[in-house]
Amino acid sequence: MKKGALIICSCLLTLLFASYTNDQYKPSSLKDAFKNKFYIGVALNLRQIWAKDTAGLAIVKKHFNSIVAENCMKSMNLQPKEGQFQFRDADQFVAFGEQNNMYIIGHTLIWHSQTPRWFFVDEKGNDVSREVLIQRMKSHITTVVSRYKGRVKGWDVVNEAILDDGSYRKSKFYTIIGEDFIRLAFEFAHAADPDAELYYNDFSMSVEGKRNGVVKMVTQLKNQGVKVTGVGMQGHLGLDYPTLGDFEKSIQAFSATGVKVMITELDITVLPNPGQNRGAEVNLNYDYKKAMNPYADGLPKSVEMKLQQRYVDFFRLFLKHQEKISRVTLWGVTDEDSWRNNWPVFGRTDYPLLFDRQFKAKPMVEMIVGISKK
Repeated sequence: MKKGALIICSCLLTLLFASYTNDQYKPSSLKDAFKNKFYIGVALNLRQIWAKDTAGLAIVKKHFNSIVAENCMKSMNLQPKEGQFQFRDADQFVAFGEQNNMYIIGHTLIWHSQTPRWFFVDEKGNDVSREVLIQRMKSHITTVVSRYKGRVKGWDVVNEAILDDGSYRKSKFYTIIGEDFIRLAFEFAHAADPDAELYYNDFSMSVEGKRNGVVKMVTQLKNQGVKVTGVGMQGHLGLDYPTLGDFEKSIQAFSATGVKVMITELDITVLPNPGQNRGAEVNLNYDYKKAMNPYADGLPKSVEMKLQQRYVDFFRLFLKHQEKISRVTLWGVTDEDSWRNNWPVFGRTDYPLLFDRQFKAKPMVEMIVGISKK
């Protein structure tokens, strides 16, 4: 073989080896990395559901194998007036999930917030009777769950019904019906689709009082023969709260009741907290102050590193308990999508998710993929 041919051949081999090496070390997607461990989910907004956010959808299709409706399946959007259901957005959400072979989660059937006022009052504006509210619950749940029977795989049946001290939230559902509203909601959902998974979902689930209250409630429901498939631990976290130890105790406690554990609504805020609340009480809001929005022009490297480590530490915890956890769901695709930008202070700039405002994966995505292989 002539010298020139040898050089060309050598160069080709070098290129092939470089290509092979790069492919070998190229990070796989999140859903591939955790394929045999748990689902990796994400909440979709209307721009993504209707394919207006094409760059965000590319991320969804590459990295996630489960989706949840961020807002379009809440009762105020599905049934703004009694008997007048609006399914257009929810239908599109479910169709997208089916087209992309995703595990579809419905959120949420019964929640004290974002429920239309008519649900609780009569034509004079007075609270309805227990019997009327139960019938309205049954009608709503039956209509919605039946429509997507066999298509939506799991439902957040009841959302945020327990306070941090373990007592029941004094919502209209509770004050009119009593604690029985939770049992009834699960029974109505099960009757509408016997094969669907049924979940209780709440924030601040690492708080001891709430942990004990949820364990007590789930145990009582199961002892009554009610189908409860899983508990969703909303992952609205901060850089310094909760502790990994407290979060782990709750994973173990909920699993011990015999249900699946899901990490839902995961995001990690880097912004200062204007109050004492460390949960996700949507009705809280504070006036904007510049001091409460310290990273409007970008995130300092030191804070970025803390965020990376926080995500890695929590995913290590999820991997440690992968036999108990069935799904980990991010609450939004990119930082721009996150509700954290406007809660509990409107108009801030937060960086709580795995993908930035330019639709690029943050370095921690590769780090998280890396620990999945160990």
